[in-house]
Amino acid sequence: MTNWYDPYHQHYPQYRQNSHYVPQPQAQPEGFRQPYGTSFAQFRPIRPSTQDNLILPRGFKYDIVATWGEDMGNGEKFGFNNDFNCYFGKNPNEGLLWVNHEYIGNLGIFVTGYKEEEGAPPRTAEQIAVEKYNVGGSVIHIRKDQGGNWRIVKASTYNRRITANTPINLTGPVKGHAEVGGASQVTGTFGNCSGGKTLWNTAMSGEENYEGIVKDWSENPEVPGLNVTHYGWIVEIDPADPHSTPKKHTALGRFSHENAAMTLGKTGKVVVYSGDDANDQCVYKFVSDGVYKPELGKQNSSLLEKGTLYVADMGATKWVPLDLEKTPKLKEKFKSQAEVLVNTRDAAKLAGGTPLDRPEDLEVHPRDGSVFIALTNNTKHGNYYGQIWRLFEDGNDAESTGFSYEVFAVGGPQSGFASPDNLMFDQVGNLWVTTDISSDKLSQGAYKSFGNNGLFMIPTEGPNKGIAMQFASAPVQAELTGPWLAPDGETLFLSVQHPGEETEDVNNPTSRWPYGDIPRPSVVAISRQ
Repeated sequence: MTNWYDPYHQHYPQYRQNSHYVPQPQAQPEGFRQPYGTSFAQFRPIRPSTQDNLILPRGFKYDIVATWGEDMGNGEKFGFNNDFNCYFGKNPNEGLLWVNHEYIGNLGIFVTGYKEEEGAPPRTAEQIAVEKYNVGGSVIHIRKDQGGNWRIVKASTYNRRITANTPINLTGPVKGHAEVGGASQVTGTFGNCSGGKTLWNTAMSGEENYEGIVKDWSENPEVPGLNVTHYGWIVEIDPADPHSTPKKHTALGRFSHENAAMTLGKTGKVVVYSGDDANDQCVYKFVSDGVYKPELGKQNSSLLEKGTLYVADMGATKWVPLDLEKTPKLKEKFKSQAEVLVNTRDAAKLAGGTPLDRPEDLEVHPRDGSVFIALTNNTKHGNYYGQIWRLFEDGNDAESTGFSYEVFAVGGPQSGFASPDNLMFDQVGNLWVTTDISSDKLSQGAYKSFGNNGLFMIPTEGPNKGIAMQFASAPVQAELTGPWLAPDGETLFLSVQHPGEETEDVNNPTSRWPYGDIPRPSVVAISRQ
């Protein structure tokens, strides 16, 4: 059996951002033409585009690794609206890829034939069954073929779907508690946005916008009802074990998890950072009670079952524990730790957590341990362009309860990007950012100059520190998500999510990427030609 162990020197996963940098050749900083430490990061920035194509710098190409509805070779089909990607394996030419499938939404007209519009009847039971299958995630065994193109290994026993119907175990303080109806196992996962990679080589997937999906499905009396408290957690999946049961780790709190970025504190405790992707929500971190022991391998998963969840108070620059005993104020409203975790948002506000402008991806810098936070936007506050913050833990220790922070980059026409979303670091510490301008706002009003959504590289040190350079432009109404580098840094896996999202007429889609017929979300592999 292939050994999929991947040393924990590459644990920087998802990332997004916006696009608008218009490079002027005569004004380009000299560093734009210089190496950045990896061959992948050497490119000439592109201009914003409104083309219905995935645009890359000269000298780069992409091939489609997997596309919606593709046969995985075992009777399963690749799901819809792929988001986060996470590569497993030491071999840069063959490995396993975990892929999130977030939601169906307006593009249900292609998936189920259902058109979302005012006054439309609820989805039928049959339509909901198709929708439930197409969300969740996929494990795919991928390999470069003789032509150098990445493809699914169709006969592989690793190929697997996790859907809204898959049994998933609960762990931690909420398991079996009345707050979740006494459940120790729940049905399915959905709303899977971004995620992360554990030190013991499993995938973490964040359940984000789950409430609307639960409501939509519950409108049909023929569909079994769902307990909303069973969703909104971090899910752990073991891609290397096709027979394993995924876990939802309740100790990490319940909210709209964008991602989960794991690192180690100075005493060896596991620390997981996560953002709550909604207006006026907070940033969190979990610190395990126990310490990480590499020799225990995947048994270290139990570290995510017991520890302290903190919320960030940006004014006091303190991490506030969401723990009944450590923060007695929580006892004014909550009677048990399980109740605190199920209602994390309410507990965070009561404890003094700072509401922010859509905190999405958090990632840990591989060189200095600082934490980068993507704040996408908050139009209610007049913040249309978003920011990227950089947080420094006291003593450079992820276990610390104090920190400082700075505004690393600000979106807007002056910087060339808007609405930063997913973040990723390459091996030398360059920040890669995808953007998430809403598909119905692209190239309009405040977003007129940015064109389609994009992928940007921003150096975090050197003469071009903080300068955004556009690497990719998405097809029409698409969002680029889940960037992840292969171990050698020579292949970038990237999701092209919801192309043609504003389509109203199935016979006249607003995008025909990638094959010229209907829009199909797909995962691509980008490399030098």
